[in-house]
Formats: sequence, structure tokens, C-alpha cells
Amino acid sequence: MKILIIVPAYNEEKNLPRLFEKLKNNSRQWDVLVINDSSSDSTSSVCYSYGIKVIDLAVNLGIGGAVQTGYKYALYHGYDRAVQVDADGQHNPDYIEDMLKKLDEGWDLCIGSRFIKKEGFQSSPLRRAGIKYFSQLIDLLTGQKITDPTSGFRACNKKVISLFAHDYPRDYPEPESVVNLKKNGLTVCEIPVSMNKREE
Repeated sequence: MKILIIVPAYNEEKNLPRLFEKLKNNSRQWDVLVINDSSSDSTSSVCYSYGIKVIDLAVNLGIGGAVQTGYKYALYHGYDRAVQVDADGQHNPDYIEDMLKKLDEGWDLCIGSRFIKKEGFQSSPLRRAGIKYFSQLIDLLTGQKITDPTSGFRACNKKVISLFAHDYPRDYPEPESVVNLKKNGLTVCEIPVSMNKREE
């Protein structure tokens, strides 16, 4: 089972070392790929110093383009599972194993949601209002309630990797991608996670 951790990063030189240490401490074998979205700091150098594979984008593509680059890499290199993890320290890698188990149960995509148990950092009031709006919109469009549709902490199987590699939204990538999956007959679930406030 080949597993790829996709880390989109823009000016995250201060946060990446802590993330790399946490990822190394996990017992599961996986590869880590950082998509350096044309950072102006030392994001790329930090990756090389830790022996982490990095793709340096020549221009800033935004979160959607950076994430899709990771999925293209996963598809072309034959990965069975892909896991998105933010570079800013908000996502706790300890939950990755729980998300992968949901894929083993047959789900196509598993999202780490901070709003199921409402533990940890819950985001700002304005952002929570936006998340609620997207949650209601997805429910209206697909008939499934997703509590944390903007979460970038997610794991998926080969079917989703293939779809995202060829078509990944740019404007509101996380919620739009959920709708695209549902329209293509794929399944989505959530697990409760506790998120952290941005470290740096």
C-alpha cells in the first residue's frame, strides 16, 4: 500500500520542521511531498534539509493548483492513498491513521472535521459562518451534510486521486471538490479531529 502525504506550502519555513518531526514519529510507512507554491522564504531549503521531496512551482498557483499538483504526482507514481495535510501546524498527523482506516472500510474520501466533537481550535467567527454556509449548500446540492467542508485535512483512495489529478477546483477547492465527488458517485465521510491554531 503506497501512501503519499501531500503538503501544500506557501512561506511555511517556520512551521514545516514541527510537521516533519510529527510525520516521522508515526509508525506507518508513507512518503511526504511538499508542493512549494512559489514561496519567497526558505520553504524549499527546509524541505531539502529534512530529506523531504519538494516540487517548487515556478509561479504561485494558489491552494487549488498546489494541491492538484500533489494529486498529479500521486497518480503518475502509482500511489494507493493520498492524504492532504496543511503546512501551518493546524492538522495533527496522529489522526491520519484513523482516516486511512475509513478508506479501508470502503469510503472514497475521509475528511477530518473539527466540528463533530467541537474540540480544539474552532476557527474565527467569520470563518465559521462561511463554513456553515458551505455546509448547508453541500447538503442542498448532494443530500449529505458535511460539517467541515473547508477542511484541508483529508485522505482518499485511487479513484479520488485520479479524479482530482484531472479536475480540481480553484475558487473554493475543498467544498467544490466534495460536490464533484458526490456528482461522480463517490462516497465521503468525516471523522472528528482536534485542530490547532496556526503556530507561526
